[in-house]
Amino acid sequence: MPLYYQLKELIRDKIRSGEWAEGMRLPSERELCEQYGVSRMTVRQSITDLVHEGLLYREQGRGTFVRRARINQQLDRLTSFTEDMLNRGQTPNARVLSAGMCEADSMVAERLQLPPGQEVFRLYRLRTSDGEPLALELTHIYFPGCERLLEEDLEHNSLYVLLETKYGIALVEALQEVEAGLAGKEEANLLRISPGSPVLLTRRTTYTDHGHPVEYAVSTYRGDRYTFCTRLTREWR
Repeated sequence: MPLYYQLKELIRDKIRSGEWAEGMRLPSERELCEQYGVSRMTVRQSITDLVHEGLLYREQGRGTFVRRARINQQLDRLTSFTEDMLNRGQTPNARVLSAGMCEADSMVAERLQLPPGQEVFRLYRLRTSDGEPLALELTHIYFPGCERLLEEDLEHNSLYVLLETKYGIALVEALQEVEAGLAGKEEANLLRISPGSPVLLTRRTTYTDHGHPVEYAVSTYRGDRYTFCTRLTREWR
């Protein structure tokens, strides 16, 4: 294997084993060259690859650091952001960027099975965990009386829990699409990443126990902090 690849895997193993912990600053390029007997170009290529993979990050004038571990998001269960973070022992929070009633455009109307122009509740939030921005959520909700959501504290309460416990809406399944994207200027600013950084985009339509769609949400997750996982099984004939 090429030297840069061998060095990259060696660094990866040190991170996986915990020898190089989250937030640790790596030795300088010169120190790595001397320690492993390789050229500076080899060291630079190894580190650049790991930066692109999200295991490391650079800070101008300070060096290269081990990034915090990615969040492995399972795709086989219907949970809210709040539930996900609490299950990980972290403190979830939200900042409401905008909330109000609006007319459903063609996409929202199609997903929620409504006539175009129907008024729906629209919520745009920045989701954080332990103070770190992780995702942006643009949510459209419709049920008779959904305007009452304007009176709720959606910065400190889970939307799913409110729907289920206060409004009697049982959420049982969802159809979710995932694709790769790049952060725009506004998104990057809110998520504290560089414009053009990779993000994961999801579109989720959530259904009640009666099969009615009640939520259509478009979310933008930091690509350096999230990995989506699912289990696949093969049907034998």
